[in-house]
Amino acid sequence: MMRRLFPAPLLSLALVALWLVLNNPYSLGHWLMALVLGFAVPLLTQSLRPTPVRFRHPWVAFKLFLRVGVDVIEWNWRVLRGTLGRGERMPQGGFITVPLDLRDPNGLAVLAAIMCVIPGTIWSEIALDRSALLVHIFDLKDAAHEIALIKQRYERPLMEIFE
Repeated sequence: MMRRLFPAPLLSLALVALWLVLNNPYSLGHWLMALVLGFAVPLLTQSLRPTPVRFRHPWVAFKLFLRVGVDVIEWNWRVLRGTLGRGERMPQGGFITVPLDLRDPNGLAVLAAIMCVIPGTIWSEIALDRSALLVHIFDLKDAAHEIALIKQRYERPLMEIFE
């Protein structure tokens, strides 16, 4: 019965907290609106969530989070150097096709977010059967190296977490 009323309890709590933080005076009206949002939004959006998340190995997720943070900083420097470069030092962007072993839709969604958050990389397209991913790299020097990097740094931990 509780799962029917609150299909995503963490989402409900997050919505209540977010509403209260964004609306500074904590009046009764804001509390009621926060509770209505926390109750209604997860119920109304339940059909939009493709599969329930089976989150395993939180330590792996934490290490992945740190890895992405380091990569964001590193790629910011690479993009900055590339935009300031001249002649042979100009970046040569290009597309790579990454074969995917990851099949979980939630894991693929996280991979999409990672690829879009790291400067210099863009998730461009995924094959209809989810077997390959097309990624644009701002400064592509070695396609095989970049493919191996994406598979090792992001896909393998996501498979461990979600599959």
